Amino acid sequence: MSRPFGNQASSSSTLLPARGGFANFDDGSSLRSSHPSIAEKYSLSPSPKSWGMPLLMNTPEDDDYLHNPDPTRDRKSDRGGAIFTLRGLANLGCLFILAAGMLGLSFSAGYPIISTLTKKLQSNQGGFNLGGTNATGQIAEMAGNFGLIDSDTPKDAYTKTSVQTGEELTLVFSDEFNVDGRTFYPGDDPYWEAVDFHYWGTNDLEWYDPKQATTGNGSLLLTLDYVSDSTTNHDLSYVSGMIQSWNKFCFTGGLIEASIRLPGSSSIKGLWPGFWTMGNLGRAGYGATNDGTWPYSYDACDVGTLPNQTYPGTALPEAAVTNGDAAHFDMLSYLPGQRLSACTCAGESHPGPIRSDGSYVGRSAPEIDVIEATVENNVGKVSLSAQWAPFNAEYKFLNNSDTVIFYDEEVTHLNSYAGGAYQQTTSGLAITNQSCYELSGGCFSTYGFEYKPGFDDAYITWISSGVKAWTIFGAGMGKDAATEISARPVPQEPMYIITNLGFSLNFGDIEFEQITFPTTMSIDYIRVYQPKDSINTGCDPKDFPTAAYIEAYKGAYTNPNFTTWEQFGQPWPKNSLDGGC
Repeated sequence: MSRPFGNQASSSSTLLPARGGFANFDDGSSLRSSHPSIAEKYSLSPSPKSWGMPLLMNTPEDDDYLHNPDPTRDRKSDRGGAIFTLRGLANLGCLFILAAGMLGLSFSAGYPIISTLTKKLQSNQGGFNLGGTNATGQIAEMAGNFGLIDSDTPKDAYTKTSVQTGEELTLVFSDEFNVDGRTFYPGDDPYWEAVDFHYWGTNDLEWYDPKQATTGNGSLLLTLDYVSDSTTNHDLSYVSGMIQSWNKFCFTGGLIEASIRLPGSSSIKGLWPGFWTMGNLGRAGYGATNDGTWPYSYDACDVGTLPNQTYPGTALPEAAVTNGDAAHFDMLSYLPGQRLSACTCAGESHPGPIRSDGSYVGRSAPEIDVIEATVENNVGKVSLSAQWAPFNAEYKFLNNSDTVIFYDEEVTHLNSYAGGAYQQTTSGLAITNQSCYELSGGCFSTYGFEYKPGFDDAYITWISSGVKAWTIFGAGMGKDAATEISARPVPQEPMYIITNLGFSLNFGDIEFEQITFPTTMSIDYIRVYQPKDSINTGCDPKDFPTAAYIEAYKGAYTNPNFTTWEQFGQPWPKNSLDGGC
């Protein structure tokens, strides 16, 4: 076989002419072609002189004016020869347009990459400070019915007259619960979160499960039920619901009210429905956060901040160790002391603020209850109360006509229970509307309280069945010479809202055989009002901040299994009266 493109052994000629316009034959002869080749036609001679064009630099050409400088002509064209000329600006403008286009292309190509790499993913682990609000109370405008004021709230409920001062109050928060099927698992709602734990602090018999809190028939529904197989319910035989607005919605001062249908019957004992508020530095059910903060409301540096309300190494003052709680050796207090007190040494962990003299403001997690419902002698009643620390001698606050008012003593009277080793309480016991129970008439009744924080002119007025029930003024919690403690202010902390349905033998007898399960507490609405010149919503107000402290100890605020501050692994802040600074 012959090689491709090689010389052939036959006498036939090649098909293409050789370079130079000659055809070559096998015998070595050649014949010049009568037509020039393409290369021959357009090739230039090696000698520039044969090209027929001028070769010298000084030979004039027709297009010289385009590229040779001419000062006279250029000055005229540039209108004076200034540095900034139209032609120069035009050139720069073109360059700017080109550069902008290149940057635009670069940005459009790079932006998706940059945004993907820098995107911050949201956590779905719990509802800590998630939703439509943050700790400062800043509320984003969101599509749908998620504003601070429920769009279903009637316009005639946007203002309300103060039950104590007669001034006009304005609506700052409402939830009408008109949308059925809502859930309150962590992250589901901007203002509420249902808890998932056992409320061991009061030895409750139920496990709180988020599935037991929902909405239906235009109301919030908290359902307590019996569980036949306790192994499916954390070894407890009952399950119920609790929701909180902790670190989502708080308020300081004003009026809170709710329209409530109480669970069960007005004549059957045992259920313990509650609607209450608490200071944001303590999260209900998270024991470590409440250790040394609940139920204090105190801003003085004295023995009232110390463990057991006694001076270190002594049994003094005497009123602190006598005539106290019989179940605790007559000791007045078994509290560990105020952890975030005004005696806290400089530089210790404390949420602040700091006074001009360098001392801290005393901080705590006080509690004011709208209601805790009970049954006495086949009559439904509600306790309208506040919890306090440190304690008066024998748990007796200053009770006289200047400090306390009961507006109808046939309906509301002072509760005989005044406290124990872990709390002092001021409580009025009011007869309810006996028809406003799940199994007794089914109507709803309005409960609430209005309060003014602080010392001067401070007060709490409770509302039951839509009318004033009783009032305690700030002077009622004034200083106590016997226990050597100072006045306790009406709570100044930002307060969040809690509502729950539980039961516990700690609260009284339970008629298990007569209670119908499931049983449900229903809330038609919750509303909060404040004076127009004193609007103060948010969980991190400037005068009583909480956000930074909560963030610093997030583990305690998100894990209910830490029951004490020591178990959480944190030291107790040094106190100038107990060991010194």
